[in-house]
Amino acid sequence: MYLPIDMFKNIIEYTPLISIDLVVVNGADEILLGWRSNRPAKDSWFVPGGRIQKNETMDNAFKRLTLNELGMEFQLHQAELIGPFEHFYEDNVTGDDYNTHYIALGYKLLVDNIKLKLPTEQHSKYTWMNTDDLLSNSKVHRHSRWYFDSSAQ
Repeated sequence: MYLPIDMFKNIIEYTPLISIDLVVVNGADEILLGWRSNRPAKDSWFVPGGRIQKNETMDNAFKRLTLNELGMEFQLHQAELIGPFEHFYEDNVTGDDYNTHYIALGYKLLVDNIKLKLPTEQHSKYTWMNTDDLLSNSKVHRHSRWYFDSSAQ
């Protein structure tokens, strides 16, 4: 269920959001990152993902998010749960007048990157990085680095 922006802004201001972050790994053990076009985390490399909607099961959310973010639908059972993470941002999707709090469920998903049809709604461009490059690249958002280096939390 998509909400009118005024209602959604109220929710962001007063409650945490629940999301699924996709740690997408190809056969060369590289991780997919997109250059964020929107707040929060705008202008940084970030893993694909998105919010779970009201009355949407995690299974259905995973299918919707993988289709929307990767151009291919995957099932939740095809992924491995990395764990829950808390993400705090100083801004929100509409501005910087209040922060955003996410409970992000990180899932590792192995893919054939040739078959992906990556959209440009949330990310303006994409790259594949190995773990060492991801951890050392200052343009990779810290919340995305956390999936590979728990000591950084």
